[in-house]
Amino acid sequence: MGTALVTGATSGIGLELAWQLATSRHRLVLVARSADRLEKVAHQIRSAAAVKVEVLPADLSTRAGRDAVVDRIRQAHRPVGLLVNNAGFGLGQHLLDGELAREEEALEVMVRAVLVLSKAAAEAMVARGRGAILNVSSMSAFTAMGTYAAHKAWVLTFTEALAGELSGTGVTATALCPGLVRTEFHQRSGVDADAWPDAGWIDVERVAAAGLAAVRRGQVVVTPSLRYTALAAGLRLAPRRLVRAV
Repeated sequence: MGTALVTGATSGIGLELAWQLATSRHRLVLVARSADRLEKVAHQIRSAAAVKVEVLPADLSTRAGRDAVVDRIRQAHRPVGLLVNNAGFGLGQHLLDGELAREEEALEVMVRAVLVLSKAAAEAMVARGRGAILNVSSMSAFTAMGTYAAHKAWVLTFTEALAGELSGTGVTATALCPGLVRTEFHQRSGVDADAWPDAGWIDVERVAAAGLAAVRRGQVVVTPSLRYTALAAGLRLAPRRLVRAV
């Protein structure tokens, strides 16, 4: 029980996390850019799970959007006990021939917003002596696959550092590092999902369940499935020259 705030909550992993939290009787604060999609998802969850769902339309690529979410995190009424930083998108471009504006937008959403929201949540939670932060990173964090991988590598390292700072406070930080997940993500970023083998995909339900289970255990890094756990270990140990080549 308690209130969970989920960013990027209208699709993919964020939406599945919201549903699983609702079925566990958590109150929800759902954050996304589209007010219409937020209201639709909120109505569906309220009807099916009978939990309180707040909607907070906010563009996390903007200062105003981030400030709106920080204001909700700091509210003493129905305090946020779990922050899920899930919002993000694939760029679908290379740095050299891509649009700089899109690169900057991705940086704001997947790095700056994670930093700002995590700091606000950690401060409020430490004052109460309890709480948890779940940051969605990626298996790409272990690779050198463009700026998206760089953003997710930052999320992973940041979360590990934050977990160290929070040790002994009653508050935890967890990084979820999924591999290929069948969601709208690849279609939206213009990536051909058929280019990847079927064996590489994992169900979104399994990813969300693994992330929430890790939060309950206070685990710092979780990589859903034994296959991806082994791959992550291999990438950590492999020479960076080899990782870059692959």
